[in-house]
Amino acid sequence: MIVATTNDLPGHRIVRVIGLVRGITVRSRSVLGTLGGALQSIVGGNLTLFTTLAETSRQEALDLMIEHATAQGANAVIAMRYDSNEITDGVTEMLAYGTAVVVEEA
Repeated sequence: MIVATTNDLPGHRIVRVIGLVRGITVRSRSVLGTLGGALQSIVGGNLTLFTTLAETSRQEALDLMIEHATAQGANAVIAMRYDSNEITDGVTEMLAYGTAVVVEEA
């Protein structure tokens, strides 16, 4: 599966546009993770506990989007983006979305 943030794929021709695909995950911070992140913020620098949570959320949303695209018959996703929203304190939604297409080498 090719996933790109661009609207086209150099060296490939889009032969069919399938449409919007998405993957969504909702995650919360644990009490220990929140406490650990707060302690890290006192020292400053990279808050590795929160960085890991964000990266895990993005990867899970991306994997779900790829599953959705594959189920629709796509072999690529173009114009891929991430979006996130805080649903409530400590609970965040992560969305990966793009346009599922079928491509062939040009």
